[in-house]
Amino acid sequence: MKLTAQEEGKRVVNKAGKKVGMVSKVEGNRAHVDPDPGIGDTIKSKLGWGDADEDTYPIDEADIESIDNDGIRLKR
Repeated sequence: MKLTAQEEGKRVVNKAGKKVGMVSKVEGNRAHVDPDPGIGDTIKSKLGWGDADEDTYPIDEADIESIDNDGIRLKR
């Protein structure tokens, strides 16, 4: 799957469909996922103002099963 800036603000779910966070920033082939985004974080990501920091964790394209309008589904 190819990550783009359009994924910022999308929810991320695991293989079972449980929400694990929200994409706060996409850098190259890696998405930075905020496991507990507040409303401010959600708005910033939707506007492309998100960032990668110590509160996020990286997800590589290889970890992604699918991307659609609703969000990103992980392989695990």
